[in-house]
Amino acid sequence: MLAVGLVLVAAGIAGAAIGAARTGRHVARTAADLGALAGAVRAVEGREAACGRAAQFVAANGGRLTSCHLQGLDIVIEVEVAVTPLPGLTRRATAAARAGPITAPAG
Repeated sequence: MLAVGLVLVAAGIAGAAIGAARTGRHVARTAADLGALAGAVRAVEGREAACGRAAQFVAANGGRLTSCHLQGLDIVIEVEVAVTPLPGLTRRATAAARAGPITAPAG
């Protein structure tokens, strides 16, 4: 009976760790997407303005901007979010996003 209980506890801990990792990945994606959109609005003002605005939005969404590049009017950013799936175990979830004006009409 004790062994079955320990297996169930271990399965619960593993499930919680997987859930925390998936949540961290979603937070990183959201922060990257919103940061890229915010930075794209300022792309005409130059790299400093665009990347600064992107960093503000990324930080407001719980992430840290690790890379920011302007390619014409497109901004490409990479974001990192700290995830703690288990006490004492910290990992990083990363995501990248690109935003800018459309270059061809739809359809």
